[in-house]
Amino acid sequence: RRSPLVRASPPPGSARGLWRPRRGSQAARICHQVTPAEVASEGRCQPPPSLRPALPTNAPALGRGRDRTAKEPPPASAGRQNYGASQDPAKPASVRSSSHVTGSSMGKAEVACGRRRRGAALIWNPSWSSAGRATKMKVKMLSRNPDNYVRETKFDLQRVPRNYDPALHPFEVPREYVRALNATKLERVFAKPFLASLDGHRDGVNCLAKHPKNLATVLSGACDGEVRIWNLTQRKCIRTIQAHEGFVRGICTRFCGTSFFTVGDDKTVKQWKMDGPGYGEEEEPLHTILGKTVYTGIDHHWKEAVFATCGQQVDIWDEQRTNPICSMTWGFDSISSVKFNPIETFLLGSCASDRNIVLYDMRQATPLKKVILDMRTNTICWNPMEAFIFTAANEDYNLYTFDMRALDTPVMVHMDHVSAVLDVDYSPTGKEFVSASFDKSIRIFPVDKSRSREVYHTKRMQHVICVKWTSDSKYIMCGSDEMNIRLWKANASEKLGVLTSREKAAKDYNQKLKEKFQHHPHIKRIARHRHLPKSIYSQIQEQRIMKEALNRIKHSKPGSVPVVSEKKKHIVAVVK
Repeated sequence: RRSPLVRASPPPGSARGLWRPRRGSQAARICHQVTPAEVASEGRCQPPPSLRPALPTNAPALGRGRDRTAKEPPPASAGRQNYGASQDPAKPASVRSSSHVTGSSMGKAEVACGRRRRGAALIWNPSWSSAGRATKMKVKMLSRNPDNYVRETKFDLQRVPRNYDPALHPFEVPREYVRALNATKLERVFAKPFLASLDGHRDGVNCLAKHPKNLATVLSGACDGEVRIWNLTQRKCIRTIQAHEGFVRGICTRFCGTSFFTVGDDKTVKQWKMDGPGYGEEEEPLHTILGKTVYTGIDHHWKEAVFATCGQQVDIWDEQRTNPICSMTWGFDSISSVKFNPIETFLLGSCASDRNIVLYDMRQATPLKKVILDMRTNTICWNPMEAFIFTAANEDYNLYTFDMRALDTPVMVHMDHVSAVLDVDYSPTGKEFVSASFDKSIRIFPVDKSRSREVYHTKRMQHVICVKWTSDSKYIMCGSDEMNIRLWKANASEKLGVLTSREKAAKDYNQKLKEKFQHHPHIKRIARHRHLPKSIYSQIQEQRIMKEALNRIKHSKPGSVPVVSEKKKHIVAVVK
């Protein structure tokens, strides 16, 4: 781009020459008048035109090299700013630098030289040779590498330099504490876990099952023999089957999701299509197996066409046969529940009314081992992420997490319920599980904690018989005596729907803050506080008084009563 000063008229005078711009610096261009004498001596060593000051008209002629004796006087305008008007009356306005537009009278090189020489003009350097070779000039410049602050793409995060030295941020911890306190309070303010109630059964809901492939499909069995298939997205029943006479004792889905199995009080095992009958077809089961005794539970293999039932014994069935492949028993009481291991699929466990938890291996004809507890276990559930870990729901108000390789001591005893625990189910992550209790509440326990992190209850909810955690780890379903299936959020204060990137970042940041300050007394008190029904609260206080009164160690002579840990207190024996 050419400067407008190039087209300016030449100054008056006898000197005739060519007008052409010379690049004196990056900041501005100097318009210089070239005389014929300068054109003739262009090959000789002369200072750059942009750095040569203007001479008065009566100045003596300068010689070459060492013959140069006269000194050039400093210009009157050196070191001053030029805001568009010529500082030297003898200098015409048309010869001014184009930097008058920016208000600077010197280019970058001129400014550097002016700062170094304190405003004095440049003089001829005798070190310049007559051959036209000048010494190198060092110029210091400020540089900024774009790689340090420019994003590679527009989707990248902005690079914000920050010094993490704690000495520069003295109020960072108090500021983060206030943010953690506010985040904990807001979590309790927005804790509204209840989502919906699915009503339609005419009797209490006795069992639940999840579809292995479809998150929105749930199956439920009632005490009147009715089986319903629900669509959680629409929150309505899409199919109703009168499956059995009497209770539906158990329900499970095939691993591929094409069919499901039910057992009931009518001593039958029935297999049903997951899709409804076609137009004009009647609702009939695919297969029906008539047994000799009442079946109290059923579970399907996770990978093969094999399922297991329990009653007076544990039977392993092939889907294509009417007789069991093998039958295993250890004891004489009825078995209430049987579950396949989701990882080591040839392992399965059962619990019976004689207080036993028995482990089986399909590859053997006899059971592996069993553990006997103080009271009866109602059901068990395997951890989906750890092959040898399972949790048992017991009648003594507790849940016990065992490692099947060491059954003599439970890994953890989970205590918070005030009545018998009837069902338990793991989260798909394997880090938490949910329990259903006779005390009309459900609780969520971390696997490695003895106390629950959440308790859910409503005014109308009665004894909770069954509970399931959905496969996306976000919702919990429970079925209770008053004929309803309730849908809850796994995280009570979680916002439903699609979150923006800023919302996700704020959520993660608040979660880290709460974890950082979780042991602070004020934050811990707010995070643990829960409103409980009066019946549960009074039972907690009553049990606390009874436990204090039955503390033999406290009311006995020191050393007379042996100390038994809570984990080993409820284990009677382990039989292999």
